[in-house]
Amino acid sequence: MTPAELAAALLDIVRDVLEGRRAAASAGAPQAAAENVGVAASDVTLERPKNREHGDWASNVAMRLAKRIGANPRELAGEIAERARSLDGVASAEVAGPGFINLRLDAGAAGRLAKTIVDAGDAYGNNDALAGHRINLEFVSANPTGPLHIGHTRWAALGDAIARVLKASGADLASEYYINDAGNQMNVFGLSVLAAAKGEPTPENGYPGAYIAALANDVLERVPDLLSKPHDEAVAIAREEAYALQLAEIERSLAAFNVHFDVWFSERTLHEAGEAGASAIDEAVERLRAQGHVFDRDGAVWVRTTDFGDDKDRVIRRSNGVYTYFAADAAYYLNKGDRGFGHKIYLLGADHHGYVHRLKALAGAAGDDPEHDIEVLIGQLVSVNGARLSKRAGNIIELNDLREWLGTDALRYSLARYPADSPLALDPDQLRKRTNDNPVFYVQYAHARTCSVARNATAAGVDRSEFAPEELTHETESALLGALQEFPRIVALAAQLREPHRVARYAEEIAGLYHRWYDNCRVIPLGDEPVTALHRTRLWLNDATGQVIRNALGLLGVSAPERM
Repeated sequence: MTPAELAAALLDIVRDVLEGRRAAASAGAPQAAAENVGVAASDVTLERPKNREHGDWASNVAMRLAKRIGANPRELAGEIAERARSLDGVASAEVAGPGFINLRLDAGAAGRLAKTIVDAGDAYGNNDALAGHRINLEFVSANPTGPLHIGHTRWAALGDAIARVLKASGADLASEYYINDAGNQMNVFGLSVLAAAKGEPTPENGYPGAYIAALANDVLERVPDLLSKPHDEAVAIAREEAYALQLAEIERSLAAFNVHFDVWFSERTLHEAGEAGASAIDEAVERLRAQGHVFDRDGAVWVRTTDFGDDKDRVIRRSNGVYTYFAADAAYYLNKGDRGFGHKIYLLGADHHGYVHRLKALAGAAGDDPEHDIEVLIGQLVSVNGARLSKRAGNIIELNDLREWLGTDALRYSLARYPADSPLALDPDQLRKRTNDNPVFYVQYAHARTCSVARNATAAGVDRSEFAPEELTHETESALLGALQEFPRIVALAAQLREPHRVARYAEEIAGLYHRWYDNCRVIPLGDEPVTALHRTRLWLNDATGQVIRNALGLLGVSAPERM
C-alpha cells in the first residue's frame, strides 16, 4: 500500500465518520457534529513518525477537523482509527497524544511497494503536485562576452535540478536562458576582440584575458581580411563573430555539465522593429501605460513601480529617447506572459538583490499578481578552497576548469545539496575522496552495490520469478520500505519549495538504510542453502532501492554508476 492509497482510504473513512455524525446530529444525538464540513484530500496528510515504534505512518486529520466541527479530537481520532483497522493491509491503528492516529501496515502491504517501484521504473517518484501549472524558469543567463564562472556554475546545477523536479511533479515547464546580447557591453566586447586581433592593449574598461586573444585568432581565421576593413565595420564583424563563438562555447560548457535549456532567448529580438515598425520594447511601454502605471516627467517616461513596493519609480525611457535596461526587462516579462507562462521564476546571483522589488513591481504594473505570478530566487556566493583563477580569463574561476578538476557528478551534487540562500564553501579534497565522507560517493556507491547484488544474484540463480512481500519482516526491511514510500512526496515537496537539496538529503538517507539492510539481510543463499521465496523477494527490494537512488540522482543531473 502506497502513501497515496492509504491517504485516499483514510479520506473515505473521514468522510463516512463526518457523515455519520451529521446524521446522528439530525436525529438529536448529543455531542454529534451537525455542521456540513467538507473534507479535501489536503486535510488528510501522512507523515513518517520519527520513532518507528509508533508505526509506519501518522496522521493529524482528527486534530485538523475537530475544531471545525466542534468535536473532541481524541474522540474523533478514535472513530477514524477504529474504521482504519479494517482496511486491507493495515495491521494496527492507534490514537496517541491529543489526537494523532498512528498506523502500522502489515508486512505484505508494506512489501508490495518493492514491486510497485520496479514496475514503475524511471517513472517512480513522478507526481501531479504541479499539474496544470505552466512555468517559465530562467537561470544562468550570463552575458555572452566571456566564459561561465563559478557563480554561474551554482545556478546551472541548482537551476537545472529545480527544472527536473518541477517537470517530475507535472509542471508544464520551459527552462530558459536569456542571452544579454544587446547594449554597450557587446560593443566593448567587439572593441576588445579587435584590439587583440591587432595586437593592441585591451581598451579602457574592455574585456581582458587570454580567451579574448583566442577569440581574436578564431575570428581572423573566419574573416582573414578583418584588419583591412574600416574601423566601425571591423568592430561590428569582430563583435558578431566572437559573439557566435562565445555563445557556442557557453552551450558546450553547459551541455558537458548536463544542463540543457528548452529556450535560448535573445535580448536583441526585443529591440528589433516589427511589421508595424514598433519594437517589443516600444509595445511594452504602451502596454504598461494602458495599465495606468506609466507617466511622463522631465521629458522621460517612468513606471510608477512604487505602487507595488519598489523603493523608487523607474525610468523606462530617458529624456534623450534611449531606453533603459528596465525597458528590456519589461518587454521580456510581457513576452513570457504572451507565450502562455502564468508563473515566472527568475534565478539571480547574490549581487542582484535590488532586482527583486523591481521585477515584482514590474509584474504588478503589467497587471499580474506580484505575490503569485513571479518568483525571484537569489543565490548566495560559492567558493572552492584552493581553486585557481582561470589562465584564460585571468580574473575568474571557470566552469570548465572546475568540472575537469572536481568532476561533473561531485560538483553538481554538492551544489544542489544545499539551499540556494546559504553561502557555500566546497572542500575539493573531500569531493575527490572515494570514501563515505564524500556524500556523492556514498550515494553512488549504494547504487553500485545494488547493481552488484543483482549481478551476483543472477550468477547464483536468484531471480524475480517469485514475489512474497509478507516475507519482508526484518526491521531493516521495514525501515527501508518506509523510506522508499516517501520518494514521490519528497519530489513534490522539492518542486513546490524549489529546494532540490531535499532530494539529495533523501538519497543519502536511502543509502544509509540500504547499507544497514545489506549488512543484515541476504539476497543470495549461504553455501548449499536452497533459493527461497524470501531470497527472490529480497531481490525485488534490492532492485527497487537501486531504482529509487537512480531516479533521485537523475533529478540532480548526477550519474548512477553500476560499478565503482
